Amino acid sequence: MTLYRNTTRRTAVLKALGALGVVALASSGFGAAGAPSAAADPGPDCLWAGASHHQGAEIIAGGSVFTCTTAAAVPRWERGATVRRASTVPNPGSTGNPFGRFSLGARQPGTDYNDYCVGSQLIEGADSVYEAVADRTGFVFWKAAGPIGNWAFDQGAPRPGPSWRSASLCDDGVLG
Repeated sequence: MTLYRNTTRRTAVLKALGALGVVALASSGFGAAGAPSAAADPGPDCLWAGASHHQGAEIIAGGSVFTCTTAAAVPRWERGATVRRASTVPNPGSTGNPFGRFSLGARQPGTDYNDYCVGSQLIEGADSVYEAVADRTGFVFWKAAGPIGNWAFDQGAPRPGPSWRSASLCDDGVLG
């Protein structure tokens, strides 16, 4: 059974439906080729030392380029090339919990905030570079990512000093 016997009417209906499809596609944030249009939401901003940076932004910190990206709808910094240029963002160090101040993937030089004990030995946080990571529950924390020698301090920038703690505060692996 033919739905439309009049081909002129059928052509007009198909054109109207096609126009509606283009309008629906455009309002969904995708262009005619299926790629995101300029009006599409680029994703959540990344945080670095409390400052917001848009998706795709590149910053320099500690001698590395970091790019703001999104993974599973979570903003994160992707570490890229090593460069010999001054930092373009503040680097206060890992002085407290990174949640609400640094997005995942951000790196900072360690401080006494990161001190911990192994048995009766004090491991100073200032000896390492730390990266903001999250556990399975979403809790964000600093995790050692390499030796402090991997961080390029800007000329005149303060460097973390020795810890105020001593091994006497270590009791069977617990920092007291």
